[in-house]
Amino acid sequence: MRLAVLPQNRWGSRAVIAGLVLAGLVGTVVPANAATAGSAPAAASAAPGAIVPSNDATRLVAAMQPGWGLGNSLDAIPDETAWGNPPISQDLLLKVKSLGYKSIRIPVTWGIHEGAAPDYTVDPAFMARTKQVVDWALADGFHVVLNVHHDSWQWITNMPTDPTGVTAHYNATWTQIADEFKDEPGKLILEADNEQSFPGITEAQGETLLNQLQTSFYNIVRSSGSKNASRYLMLSTLGDSATPTSEDALYAEMQSLHDSHLIASFHYYGYWPFGVNVAGVNTFDATSQKDMVTDFTLMHDDFIAKGIPVYAGEVGLYNDYTGNQSIERGEGLKYYEALGYEARLTGVTLNYWDDGGRILNRNTLQLLDPATFAMSKSSWTTRSGTASNDTVYVPKASPIADASLTLNPNGLQFTGLSNGDKRLEEGCDYTVSGDTLTLKAALLTKLVGPQAYGVNATLQAHFSRGLPWQINIVTNAQPVLSAATGTTSSFTIPTQFNGDTLSMMQSVYADGSNAGQAGWTPYQAYGTSFSADYPNSAIILPADYLNSLTDGQRVTLTFHFWSGATATYYVTKTGTTVTGTPS
Repeated sequence: MRLAVLPQNRWGSRAVIAGLVLAGLVGTVVPANAATAGSAPAAASAAPGAIVPSNDATRLVAAMQPGWGLGNSLDAIPDETAWGNPPISQDLLLKVKSLGYKSIRIPVTWGIHEGAAPDYTVDPAFMARTKQVVDWALADGFHVVLNVHHDSWQWITNMPTDPTGVTAHYNATWTQIADEFKDEPGKLILEADNEQSFPGITEAQGETLLNQLQTSFYNIVRSSGSKNASRYLMLSTLGDSATPTSEDALYAEMQSLHDSHLIASFHYYGYWPFGVNVAGVNTFDATSQKDMVTDFTLMHDDFIAKGIPVYAGEVGLYNDYTGNQSIERGEGLKYYEALGYEARLTGVTLNYWDDGGRILNRNTLQLLDPATFAMSKSSWTTRSGTASNDTVYVPKASPIADASLTLNPNGLQFTGLSNGDKRLEEGCDYTVSGDTLTLKAALLTKLVGPQAYGVNATLQAHFSRGLPWQINIVTNAQPVLSAATGTTSSFTIPTQFNGDTLSMMQSVYADGSNAGQAGWTPYQAYGTSFSADYPNSAIILPADYLNSLTDGQRVTLTFHFWSGATATYYVTKTGTTVTGTPS
């Protein structure tokens, strides 16, 4: 089925896509430069609701969905294990394959392994090690993306002040890479750079410099011969961002090359305030959702609708690494559920960034967060229903009452509620009115039992497809904070959390002005300015936050908890001494 090019109005084109999905008329888009050759498969299966690839290039990239990013290894500084990961093994790659990933992006930092100018010779041992990892991945059937990575901020970023030197270094690096990998099969894709930006100049000037570098990369690889003459090459927007200006610049660059074997790249880590829990944004709210829709729709309209495939070379959330609790579990699950859907709706292929602390423990080869992985995997093929919260708080000191959640069916039908293997009874245990799910007081009383603080039960809300939504039933009471004395290098607030979970912190001086590193908002960033230490019953205020405070001025902290409770606390820094008292 051949469809006309979708309208260029950002939201209008999305409406057309969604309408086609709902009508069951999922079809191709007209390419601006249909490819006729290459190593792409003859066809690639598409998940329900997905854009069907329209040419060889889009079929190739569709076959790369989903992808996994081998971060903090060959890109680590100064060597492969410097950032806490073990050496890459064949077992690791086989584990990745068993999880369902189809492509691997291998970021590599080259400059620290190169000799002096003018040759910038890559250490033969490092080149051989990189080729070994690439060959393992290819042998396992992966599509592989190989790039120049942290060089972007180590030396390429000096392009505005040293264009001749940086260009010579860049060209020497890519000449060696191109020669080493020119005989590799077509499943190897070469990527010019990573999140490249240039300080001290305008965006337009940055676009010009990036165009110069990426065009040089293109010419070097193509002229190196063998399979590089037709290999698929990946070019990125400035900073790997999705903005109209950066996309227009990349599209113009691609058009000037007159080559159908090109792939556009961008990165997506969510709406920044949500991803770091700052400025009072701690949920995957309408603003966060719109941010995702806008970026993916832009990439669809400017590239995919014109026959140019898009590979989101890094996706995730800013602070979703293991141990960081700035993103509430349910809100993170909603994000990953929507991310997979948005990718299918727009035809973008995802590569999930993993630095060894997000998806796989590289020592044990075990999933670090099975629930988040399960939601991501489910989203590759279908939708899952969610709800306004994944936790119902039952106050210990109050009579137990009915509790309600808003269901987010995501186009599905709610089919029931269960407690493990036991199906709960509608009308007796719960009621549903429209999208409002109400848990009856009698059910909650039974579930919390003697009301020990914390999670006492977990229910499952089932929908017609996808994963059930987990609902934790938690007993809680007002958190209690105690007085403390410490220093600017070490200060903790003794805290009885009483089953509750810390969410946000407001920080203001007596005159109402903002206190902390984020001077533009009273709501400081989780992790950077505050965090919870539940095993040790404490709230931690780190040195960077404390040192940002004005000496001698009392700061009022308002801690927000996920139950809706708040607690006020006062902190004063005098020299290196810090004192704190509860309200």
